[in-house]
Amino acid sequence: MRLMFVYWQPSNAGSAQDIIRYHEAGKKLGHDVLLYAPTEGARYHCSLDIDAADAVIFILEWNLYLQPGGEKKDGKIRTGLMGIGHVNVVRLLSRVPRERRVVIDCDGMYNDAMHVGGDFNHPDEEGCRRRIALCESLSDKIFQPTLHPKRANVRPFLFHGYDPAWERPLEFRGKEFGMMYVGSNWFRWRALHRVLQAVEPVRDRVGRIGLVGHDWDAMPPWVASPLREQAYFTEPEYLNRLGIEIMPAVPVEHVIPTMSKAVFNPVLIRPLFNQLGLVTCRTFETPAANTIPLFAQSAEYVNEIYGPRAAELVLKEHASEQILDVLDHPQHYADAVLDIRRHLGEHHSYEARLKELVQIVSS
Repeated sequence: MRLMFVYWQPSNAGSAQDIIRYHEAGKKLGHDVLLYAPTEGARYHCSLDIDAADAVIFILEWNLYLQPGGEKKDGKIRTGLMGIGHVNVVRLLSRVPRERRVVIDCDGMYNDAMHVGGDFNHPDEEGCRRRIALCESLSDKIFQPTLHPKRANVRPFLFHGYDPAWERPLEFRGKEFGMMYVGSNWFRWRALHRVLQAVEPVRDRVGRIGLVGHDWDAMPPWVASPLREQAYFTEPEYLNRLGIEIMPAVPVEHVIPTMSKAVFNPVLIRPLFNQLGLVTCRTFETPAANTIPLFAQSAEYVNEIYGPRAAELVLKEHASEQILDVLDHPQHYADAVLDIRRHLGEHHSYEARLKELVQIVSS
């Protein structure tokens, strides 16, 4: 089967890792999985031959929405997806029948407007209506990466996956950092701040702390208010006072090696995602690194995704002593990480995901 993803081409954000891994899983299982994009200069396996696709899968995130009147070229108005300049939606929809289109709503935007802990899926009701209309205009097969969708017509498909080939041996001697977090600031300040509050009383015992990603040292001035303050809020003076080393974002292939520089990495999630039970690419990358993952999600969520041994690594209400114990006895917690890896390899591999996706397309 030939499956074609409609998505943008990031090098250090979003679902870039997933696109690559689905292609590799397809080669093992006898399927051709491509990104709908020009081949010239592409970092992925791409094609614009939409007529050869057996199915098209739209990966929708917050920055991808329908643009009714696209760019003007050769005297014609072309309709496209904002954020994906090469996608002519009218042409795509006219060539691919509705029953062969699938929508994966990665950010929980195919829901009523929700506000959770300063986080939200829509800035206003008009944005909510537009997103719901976009999803329904593309397909009747609408999925979200959660085990518990809120809308009756949405089905669960976790989409993001785990690749056992990522796994690094767990070795904790000679670490450069005590703590590392790899990820950009997009509604994640509250989750990070909770971890840093636990670190603060034992700061001198933790060693170097690295923060890798966009928009931690300042809110981006080109983003209009109030979204800038809501989504990108940060406290650079607080980070500086704690001696946090802020570093640029890294390409997807450097994420796991970067996390592996530290004894532990917190696994953070936006408040909205925690409420909806959504998984992300980072959900599955951190346990593969040479580090101890500490989960900032609810215990119920962690048990469902990672298995029962992960309970040992859920951050407690007052986590300072817990963090010290991880720093002092990382090899003890490594056993739990190995059990988590076995669970993820069995239940969340990209081969398992692709088999499920083929069933979805064929149904």
